[in-house]
Amino acid sequence: MKQVIAIRADLKLGKGKIASQVAHASLTSAERCRKKYPDVYDKWVYEGQKKIVLKIENKKKLLELYEKAKRKIPTILIKDAGMTQISPETITCIGIGPWKDEEIDEYTGNLKLL
Repeated sequence: MKQVIAIRADLKLGKGKIASQVAHASLTSAERCRKKYPDVYDKWVYEGQKKIVLKIENKKKLLELYEKAKRKIPTILIKDAGMTQISPETITCIGIGPWKDEEIDEYTGNLKLL
């Protein structure tokens, strides 16, 4: 069981901004999973809440991944509030899972670690 967060590389966000966006994606995606698939969530928590942060080229690629993954796996799209580095409603990242490793890998296996 793992969770993957894919963040846009083209935004050139600062480290703190990346950390906050990844945190938003992780928490929101986990909460969605907990509500819809409590057994999956509980197993992920029991196994140590594994999270992998990956980079994705741009908004277009991120939205393509989002559309594919959300059909089978709890997936959330994160938009920034626009109070610091980027404009309001800028799509920054997606959270995928927690879910089965091999099923997430079908969608994210070609992405590189952040």
